[in-house]
Amino acid sequence: MRRFHSYGPVDCQEHFCVARSELVERCRDLLVGNPEKGGHFFTVWAPRQTGKTWLIHRAKTNIEKRYPDRFDIGAMSMQGIFLTDQEPPQAFLSRIPLLFNRFLKKKVDKPDNWESLGEYFSKSSGVFEKPLVLFIDEFDKLPAGVIDRLVGLFREMYLDRDNFVVHGLALVGVRGVLGVDSERGSPFNVQRSLHVPNFTMEEVEDLFRQYRKESAQEVYPDVIRSVYEATRGQPGLVGWFGELLTEKYNPGKDKPVDMEVWEDTFRLSLSVEWNNTVMNLLAKARADHLDRIVELFTRSDVLFAIDSEWCSYAYLHGIVDAETITNPQGIKKEVCRFSNPFIQRRLYNGLVLDLFGDRTPIPALATDDKLEGVFDKPRIDLPALMDRYKKYLNRLKAKGVNPWKDQPRRADLHLTEAVGHFHLYAWLKEAVQDVCVVSPEFPTGNGKVDLHLRCSGMSGIIEVKSFVSLIRTEIAKKQAADYANQLGLDAICIALFVPVLDEAELEKLSGETVVDCVKVFVSAIGWT
Repeated sequence: MRRFHSYGPVDCQEHFCVARSELVERCRDLLVGNPEKGGHFFTVWAPRQTGKTWLIHRAKTNIEKRYPDRFDIGAMSMQGIFLTDQEPPQAFLSRIPLLFNRFLKKKVDKPDNWESLGEYFSKSSGVFEKPLVLFIDEFDKLPAGVIDRLVGLFREMYLDRDNFVVHGLALVGVRGVLGVDSERGSPFNVQRSLHVPNFTMEEVEDLFRQYRKESAQEVYPDVIRSVYEATRGQPGLVGWFGELLTEKYNPGKDKPVDMEVWEDTFRLSLSVEWNNTVMNLLAKARADHLDRIVELFTRSDVLFAIDSEWCSYAYLHGIVDAETITNPQGIKKEVCRFSNPFIQRRLYNGLVLDLFGDRTPIPALATDDKLEGVFDKPRIDLPALMDRYKKYLNRLKAKGVNPWKDQPRRADLHLTEAVGHFHLYAWLKEAVQDVCVVSPEFPTGNGKVDLHLRCSGMSGIIEVKSFVSLIRTEIAKKQAADYANQLGLDAICIALFVPVLDEAELEKLSGETVVDCVKVFVSAIGWT
């Protein structure tokens, strides 16, 4: 029986797969173009583990079957080429004999210079007898200087096709193939671009349909829908969850894969399961533009702009995506959204640990605090819980510990709202870990993070906000009440972080209000 596969190219004889025929044919048609005159030089790009290598293998096979003996077809990979940015670009030339012999089955000497390399593709003196269709995978693993030289060389071949054999060229990668890592930009201005999209819901359903047919095990539709919604169809993650559900956490072929199995699997995927793609993505988020990525947890209006360095970086590495929204005046604009809920949750968990560690520097609760009265039914006493959080901050202050030191700040130097989310979440997890499950929820995708508490049949929600104005605070109360009504709750708490330490001002902002039959508690917290 075949199985799900999440890392490396999918083999449809060994793994469940979707044909993606239109995408394969589009790639083929771009490369072949006019069989007599020439195809296109273009880039194939997408984040890691989205099926780029699978696509070029399928396109290569398709061309070989459709045009037998018409082309020389080569697919080489830069995966095993290790060069540093400190080495001169011509150091790449010493790798040419290895690449040509391994991937193109051509024995050549090391070229003396870049012009000599170009001569290997010459119609009159080169090593290819037929028009060449060439794929170069993992192209952006090369240093920017090498990328510039190679792309410039291929551009000259494109403009002088009468003298060169390269018929069609696909450069495959994540970021460098588009030239965005080069200070000069890409000289490959004749390029087209082929983006490898995520799976559709129908394609995810098709994968699990294949599994059900071959295994005779039922997978409930709600589970399949949950896989798609959590990953938004990211191919590597879909395959990974398929592996977890049908192998590691499979309840047994005589039992269905139901929502209980999914919920356990998803919980474990957030805490104990290694995934190379996710770890790489987290490393990218931590390494560059962290302040802008943190901002997305509390802002839903960050404009998406591919010309912005941070935005293109996050987009091409699969951290964010673009979403079109329409404002009340009917004007459309593109804004940033996290690429999928699973990645958003893993980022949130990782950033909490990065910023505040896995334990508080002093006990989360006073040594004599048994949380009496907080969890007496009928509801969780959220204001009482927030009072304990404020006392915790005071105890930190008395110890000379400033939790806000060196944390991300806005342009006006005020702390970002997300810092409050992360710190309160870290404190809650330790303070109530013996009686409650605390989890961040993202009900609108971006710009809103709620902290949900579930304790012995009771539920509570804390919304974290930064104080801007009294008008904004009143709007926040109404929005919180609406959200509580949607969830069937009669109370909700707003943790309002205010950039002042005056207790009198904080007291004025705190209190209880009834909005649309919902008790809205506001707990103002001073921070600077």
